[in-house]
Amino acid sequence: MRAPRVTVGPTGGLPSARPAFTVRFERCHRFPGVLYLAPEPDGPFRELTEAVAERWPEAPPFGGRFDEVVPHLTVAQGHDEAALADAEAALVDSMPVTARVSSVALLVHDGTRWHERASFALGQAP
Repeated sequence: MRAPRVTVGPTGGLPSARPAFTVRFERCHRFPGVLYLAPEPDGPFRELTEAVAERWPEAPPFGGRFDEVVPHLTVAQGHDEAALADAEAALVDSMPVTARVSSVALLVHDGTRWHERASFALGQAP
């Protein structure tokens, strides 16, 4: 499935209308062949994803392949199960990780890798 060509253009204030926020990553999770960290809370990520999907309906998240988009931070992908298990074991002692989310990156996949296409600052927290 080839991704549609999308012109980013004006965002309609989409990112700046949402405040920056703090997130914690406390646990590792898996998709098939993927190790990821789940953000807590995940609500701000879900809201941003929905807003972007509404703004650019011609380019749904992940090409529309999933009924539900699960907010996540990919740690490892495309490695065998042993490598994913080793990566997970190495992360456990480093968690939780807390981060401030102050911008949104628009990523595109070229069939092999993800590339940043644009970045947008979030608004100031109240």
